[in-house]
Amino acid sequence: MGVWMNAWGIIVAAGRGERLLSASGGVSKQFLAWRGAPLYWASALLLARCARLKGLVFVFPEALLAEERARAAALSAKASLGLPCRFAAGGKRRQDSVCNGLAALPDEATHVLIHDAARPFASPALCNRVLDELEKGAAGVIPGIPVTDTIKVVRDGEVAHTPDRETLKAVQTPQGFLLVTLRASHARALNEGWDVTDDAMLLERCGVPVRLVEGEPGNAKITRAEDLAMLEEKSAPSVVRVGYGYDVHAYTDPEEARARPLRLGGVAVPEGGFAVRAHSDGDVLLHALMDALLGCVGGGDIGQLFPDADPALDNVSSCVLLDEVMTLAREKGFSLEHVDVTVIAQRPKVGPHREEIRKNLARLLGLGVESVNVKATTEEGLGFTGSCQGIKSVAVATGRQTRG
Repeated sequence: MGVWMNAWGIIVAAGRGERLLSASGGVSKQFLAWRGAPLYWASALLLARCARLKGLVFVFPEALLAEERARAAALSAKASLGLPCRFAAGGKRRQDSVCNGLAALPDEATHVLIHDAARPFASPALCNRVLDELEKGAAGVIPGIPVTDTIKVVRDGEVAHTPDRETLKAVQTPQGFLLVTLRASHARALNEGWDVTDDAMLLERCGVPVRLVEGEPGNAKITRAEDLAMLEEKSAPSVVRVGYGYDVHAYTDPEEARARPLRLGGVAVPEGGFAVRAHSDGDVLLHALMDALLGCVGGGDIGQLFPDADPALDNVSSCVLLDEVMTLAREKGFSLEHVDVTVIAQRPKVGPHREEIRKNLARLLGLGVESVNVKATTEEGLGFTGSCQGIKSVAVATGRQTRG
């Protein structure tokens, strides 16, 4: 069993990006328009798709705080993040901005992911690698990739030293931390006048071990004028894929050993006290949806990926499993465009929860709400669902898979 976590994300979007201003028409990089929203919104959508995160803090320049807070609210109203959001004013240095973001976290937060708003290409899989190590007890976790160029240490225009390239890593965000440790490190930095370039340096200087996980070569940071080319959309040959999924769970006594309180699409449905018999959390809607996604990429079914004999999956959140399926689909070049799910049950009534389920699915899948459809029906008292012996769901997923 891992460490209990209440993890939040902080999106650092308070810098000016001086090296890019002349090429961007004076617009700071985190506010560049990309895919119909400011660049920082891509980081918000990324973190919102991480099922273990409980909320987000945006750190904006103090002069733009009210304006960007209103814009973030408008964007979320259009395509909900599905997470509570808080806001903080940035400081003079990056570490000051992070410190202000930490102060905005709720009292119940225990861990934090800190992500640069100018890194729009990170994946939920990377976030989950960082969260996995935090859950194992690490106080600090950073993603890194191998350095491919030879690095020289230069003093007064002359080479002073050539470090061993095998010992070097290029560090990325999101970086993850045990909150109490990070706050103590920031306090010491303030008291002793430290100036650092990332939060991991604070832990290093305090003698706290920082764990490294594999980063992503594509997780580039928009920094210089030539980096703007990375924001240009590039198309590749692709084919339409359609996948179908079906799942069923029996209702059971809530006191039974493998009974799980009813959840649909990651949303609790408490009416009637219904429980299903399952090894995982028994979310029949997400199970059908995962099978539909696997159908799009020829990935088998969830029984093969997540066998019910695996003790590590006992009562595991289906939202976490969905993250893994989505990662697999992306690795196979699949881009999801639309899902249509139907829940079949005599009781309880799904209608009162329909919109909440729809919004949560959109968040987990990284889709607009308009690309998610949720339906519910009964079988007119017929069969095992009609006699309230169980519940089932079917799902259809549609998208495009890149060739080659």
